[in-house]
Amino acid sequence: MGKTVFIKDTTIGGKDKTRDIYGILLGILRERGLENEVQVVRVVDIGVYGQGVAMRVLPENFLYSHVEETDIAGIVEQSLLAGKPLAAKLVAEDSKQLRIVLRNCGVIDPEKIEEYIARDGYQALAKVLGDAPEKVIQEMKASGLRGRGGAGFPTGLKWEFTRKSPGDQKYIICNGDEGDPGAYMDRSVLEGDPHSVIEGMIIGGYAIGASKGYFYIRAEYPLAIERIEKAIKQCHESGLLGKNILGSSFNFDVEIRLGAGAFVCGEETALIASIEGKRGYPSPRPPFPSVKGLWGKPTCINNVETLANIPVILFKGGAWFAGIGTASSKGTKVFAVTGKVKNSGLVEVPMGTTIEDIVYGIGGGAMPGKSVKAIQTGGPSGGVIPKEYFRTKVDYESLQQMGSIMGSGGMIVMDEDDCMADIAKFYLGFCVDESCGKCAPCRIGGTQMLRLLKKVTEGEGTPKDLDQLEQISHAMQKASLCGLGQTAANPVLSTLHYYRAEYDAHVNNKKCPACKCAKLVRFLILSEKCVKCGMCFKACPVNAISGNRESGYLIDQTKCIRCGQCFEVCKPRAINRS
Repeated sequence: MGKTVFIKDTTIGGKDKTRDIYGILLGILRERGLENEVQVVRVVDIGVYGQGVAMRVLPENFLYSHVEETDIAGIVEQSLLAGKPLAAKLVAEDSKQLRIVLRNCGVIDPEKIEEYIARDGYQALAKVLGDAPEKVIQEMKASGLRGRGGAGFPTGLKWEFTRKSPGDQKYIICNGDEGDPGAYMDRSVLEGDPHSVIEGMIIGGYAIGASKGYFYIRAEYPLAIERIEKAIKQCHESGLLGKNILGSSFNFDVEIRLGAGAFVCGEETALIASIEGKRGYPSPRPPFPSVKGLWGKPTCINNVETLANIPVILFKGGAWFAGIGTASSKGTKVFAVTGKVKNSGLVEVPMGTTIEDIVYGIGGGAMPGKSVKAIQTGGPSGGVIPKEYFRTKVDYESLQQMGSIMGSGGMIVMDEDDCMADIAKFYLGFCVDESCGKCAPCRIGGTQMLRLLKKVTEGEGTPKDLDQLEQISHAMQKASLCGLGQTAANPVLSTLHYYRAEYDAHVNNKKCPACKCAKLVRFLILSEKCVKCGMCFKACPVNAISGNRESGYLIDQTKCIRCGQCFEVCKPRAINRS
């Protein structure tokens, strides 16, 4: 029969519903004697987000969402036996997306090299091994691919610099140290299509003249590590790694190094120090890694998403890739859309797609009863963009002009309940915790800014504190040693720029407009609306609510810790939050 069923892993309400459906499907297949004819694979990404358990049936490519246990028998009968779609569960692919990096995720079994090869896998490698390395680099330069790790440096130029640097040994490193809150793009590619990254790495090694490559993956990604290990073993067995690859004179091999979860090790020089067994401290540049990198040798570092693009570009041609996107930002970009949005998940869109199309067209907008307020892109190093600017096209320059950055691809949606001063404090707190402490501007500046933000969100701030926040931010941008310190102030500066009125309310009126900052929030029971149900009384964790169902209830402001539990459980909305 040659059928394959992919099931997207998901957990609903604390219950692993995927596991139940997976078990039921296997049971029915065994009953029908189809267990050897239908392959069932659980995958991370399948192209459907926020729609319950999703399934894809190949080769017909039927895509289903909101799959329930009672639907399995019908899918077996209709799709696997009759080759027809189960119309009630069928969902169309999102036309706003263009899957290049995610082309195989949810379509192939990531643990089987033959399935990757069946979808043109390693064809690009075979093609380039017949060309001069310089020609490969020129093709990459023609594609216009820029590094997807955050800085956006042209990949072809980075390869060219490394190739031209003198050295008896050169290295290429895959940066899989993804640490931004809410980001999981690299993890999904490593787990869902490991061979695409390995192929891109081998091609990069050939182009720059390297004979050794390293995967640097954070240890918190055990499945990604496991699948890369299996893929490396398969490549050795197939003659795709080791000596004389595909009968050529090119020798190349790779190893895996695990990161301990330090955010600063996403920076190139700190990552190199970590691989060398040293503490993950960044180093001043120049010299850049392309000149003096791993163990003092010329080194090229590309992130996971960048490398996953390489095989497609060199198989279809640089001109093809350059025809996608904008004049300065070519190709597609993968975003992890998370936060207060209906359909969270990974999306891959052409560069130049508007924020509006991503948040509303693909993400579905805010949760019911709420409205989107802003997005934050680029992780802790990015800035906040208000909804008034959602028609901005997503590319490197446009986001930078808005006071944010592309980063590795995190996109967190915020709604009306989010306080911008509190958001800035959260991200700055993350950067302070993750700072290596090597340079004073980041170590001292970040701590001082965090202290000022805490004053503001606790109602103790002054107008002078806001001026100092801006001054320290600019100093950190100019004087910090690495990208962590240089960009840590972005959330602060962007929120001060777009939401100055919120900061002024905290400082001048001692009020939080979003009612998020606990010390500036007050809860009162409205007697005219109270139905005396006692739910608030039961929910209060510190016994700050007194009274009974006859006389009603009151909140003791001296005991109240502003946790908001009473507000959340009050169905008649008889509690005022201000």
